[in-house]
Amino acid sequence: MVLQEKARPAVVKGAGAAILRGTVLVLGELLITAGIVLLLFVGWQLWWTNVESDAKQSAVIKEFAQELGGAAPAAPTAPAAPQPEPSAGPVDYGTPAVSAAPGHAGTIGIMYIPRFGNNYTRPIVQGTSSDVLDTLGLGHYPNTAMPGAVGNFAVAGHRQTHGAVLDNIHTLVPGDKIYVQTKDGYYVYVFRNNQIVMPSRTDVLEPVPTHPGVTPTESFLTMTSCNPRFGAEERIVAYALLDSWRPASAGPPAEIAAQVAAAVGGN
Repeated sequence: MVLQEKARPAVVKGAGAAILRGTVLVLGELLITAGIVLLLFVGWQLWWTNVESDAKQSAVIKEFAQELGGAAPAAPTAPAAPQPEPSAGPVDYGTPAVSAAPGHAGTIGIMYIPRFGNNYTRPIVQGTSSDVLDTLGLGHYPNTAMPGAVGNFAVAGHRQTHGAVLDNIHTLVPGDKIYVQTKDGYYVYVFRNNQIVMPSRTDVLEPVPTHPGVTPTESFLTMTSCNPRFGAEERIVAYALLDSWRPASAGPPAEIAAQVAAAVGGN
């Protein structure tokens, strides 16, 4: 009896150690599982959402090309548009044509930014809600101007996920050209500067950016995205000014003719 009574604490101590080891093992497995789930989530955010968005944006561009009636000409093919003399400067096509804004999620056109690469071709879609920005491309702020109009044509886009349509917005340098194609023609904006602001700075969307109450006399393009690249504490804003435009019948500017052909030609 005495021996049995003395052995009990050792048995209890051994059982406690076993329970502790089991608990540590379970916690370790849970932490490993949580780490794997977290890595999968990050991979989904940074890779798979881009794959899905790219596919959807390609479909939007294809639909836009079909609405244009097929392949866009790589150069002027009709005598309707005025032609420049060899020694003349750029053709003045007059006041830019301005389309009416489509309904929510309707396609406005396509944006080409050579600074972002020869393959940069992104659709511009009406609205800035998640159903637009997460899948369809650049979202147009509904209460801002349309391409070519006097005022502020403002768009938003993700930076690192869901297509990463404005991932390289910070690489723009003054003088870079930004091309916008609609069913009416091509609008050439020239980048001027960027600015880092807080998300509450909605004055960047005013008809004259950052100048509430001022009547615009020029045509602006404002692009907004999250800042820094892997965060959303701030907004990076890129400003550009309309430099020229040409009707669809004149064909695309020579600088983006190949991109336009690749984007809408043959679709």
